[in-house]
Amino acid sequence: MSTADLHTLTGAYAAHALDPDEREDFERHLEHCQACSLEVAEFTATLARLGAAEAVPVPGELKHRVMAALETVRQQPPRTAQPTVAGHRARLRRAWPRFALAACLAVAVGAGGLAVQQHRQADESRARATALQQQQDHITGLLTAPDARTTSSRIPGGGGVATVVWSSSRSEAGFLASGMPPLPEGTTYELWFDDSGTMRPAGLMPATSGALLLSGPVNGARGVGVTVEPAGGSAHPTRTPLVVLPFS
Repeated sequence: MSTADLHTLTGAYAAHALDPDEREDFERHLEHCQACSLEVAEFTATLARLGAAEAVPVPGELKHRVMAALETVRQQPPRTAQPTVAGHRARLRRAWPRFALAACLAVAVGAGGLAVQQHRQADESRARATALQQQQDHITGLLTAPDARTTSSRIPGGGGVATVVWSSSRSEAGFLASGMPPLPEGTTYELWFDDSGTMRPAGLMPATSGALLLSGPVNGARGVGVTVEPAGGSAHPTRTPLVVLPFS
């Protein structure tokens, strides 16, 4: 793929719409192209705003509807004759949605998400869902605040892009990451408010991509820093920040 073609893939990359080969080629290109890095960061922030604005809570009765539907989904049709190769392939294509549903449900059951008989796990799942919904609501309010502003930068060492969004009127900030390099076991990304050179803990990134509402008010901070810390985080940075995103 030519360099000219790679320049056109920023939007598709931010939307995770590239196939593995294209993604690998583009990430190599991204390591050396500042213009594409900034464009990816802008697309990432925009997609996050659009997604947050359209997000709706998961219906509380969804699990019950899925469980009720299990009895009506036939996993395998009856055999009527020796299938031909073409007929077998056609049936596989028709049955694929049911197989996919069955596989998804099996994974969910294995993870405890649909183990309704285990009340404790169900309560924990509801608590996690509530916490995630509250986090999403805060992120949505922050991204759609009239005075919301953003700053983006690449994370050294892997081509990942980090974006910080903040609102002075709400005294809140959020961190959005895409493609940050995976970390060795026993370490985590920790975020910090930069209070004129003094770093104040602001939260831990649970994954290498996603969005997080930072803990605590902006309260006059100059920006947000990112460090690699031991699992569980640190009270003070133990390493030099990978990047500091200024509030400017």
